[in-house]
Amino acid sequence: MIQFRTMLVAAFATVALLAATPGQAATKKLQATVGPGFTITLKMGGKAVKSLKAGSYTISVSDKSKIHNFRLKGSGVNKDSGVGKVGSMTWKVTFKKGSYLFVCDPHASSMKGTFKVT
Repeated sequence: MIQFRTMLVAAFATVALLAATPGQAATKKLQATVGPGFTITLKMGGKAVKSLKAGSYTISVSDKSKIHNFRLKGSGVNKDSGVGKVGSMTWKVTFKKGSYLFVCDPHASSMKGTFKVT
């Protein structure tokens, strides 16, 4: 009986240790918005993105106008919400070191932003 209890305690300790030890970091979440006016943003935790660490991210895109799109492009990434569409979508992207651009293609001269990935 003592041996069974010892094995049981060891098993629970192992499970607790695995639960407390982070494996891979959780996927980070970004929020992208374009429209309804002439605005385009990329935020993380409510703050404008200026730089990010390389890695995997989930981006919630909210396209609020048929005359706009949200395009994200950079090293190995080229995602687009599509002009003429309104709605929400989720993208999973992996950012590598470098510079990235988010832009509304029809209004690229005024609706754009950039950020660095380190």
